[in-house]
Amino acid sequence: MTIVIVGMSIADVDRRDQLCAAATQRGATVAFLQQADPSLSTELTRLADAGADTIVLLGVSVGPLAPAHSWLRRIAAYWWRDRGGHRRPDILVATRLADDLGQLDEIAMETKPITGDEPGLTSAAWETVTGHRHQVMVCRGPRCAAKGSVDNLRAMILAMLEHKLGDNDVLLVHTGCQFPCNRAPVISVQPDDVWYGHVDPPTATAIVTEHFVGGRPVESHRLSR
Repeated sequence: MTIVIVGMSIADVDRRDQLCAAATQRGATVAFLQQADPSLSTELTRLADAGADTIVLLGVSVGPLAPAHSWLRRIAAYWWRDRGGHRRPDILVATRLADDLGQLDEIAMETKPITGDEPGLTSAAWETVTGHRHQVMVCRGPRCAAKGSVDNLRAMILAMLEHKLGDNDVLLVHTGCQFPCNRAPVISVQPDDVWYGHVDPPTATAIVTEHFVGGRPVESHRLSR
């Protein structure tokens, strides 16, 4: 039996070292659902090709940035079905996510097998392009990540929830380096062509309340060309 600890959220990508340490203690491996390598699909393929008979997936979720537990099953089931005629191991998925690494052993006690009958990756609800007014590019490059871009993202999401801003208002996009690295962490807003630098969580909150709700940029952190 092989255990894979799966980082579900963007925040878990920034905790790679902690996830790897927890995996080493348990003789497990690490994969990520988004924004990092190895992806869950890549790791499942590697383990299957190496001869793994049973793979147990333990999902780790941090705060409001993580997708629902159902996505771990969806992605695992999609891989299992797509594997087709190749050798397929049994896949067991913990029935809930751990919101703390100390819960890994606890959630491993209750798992449910992948059957291939799980929902697919498409849905009628995900067909239409959103009519958002703003596209927010949150830099996740090395300097911005090191200086706390994930905390800014968390603050922005919470502020958007508070002000009931949905995809028709603001679309958050995670990007690689946006280049004015000395001003990290950087956030840019399109189509407004407004750039913010040295962003901290209070500033991220202000971008929501002043720029998106109030209609005026946060001048104190606005970057000039």
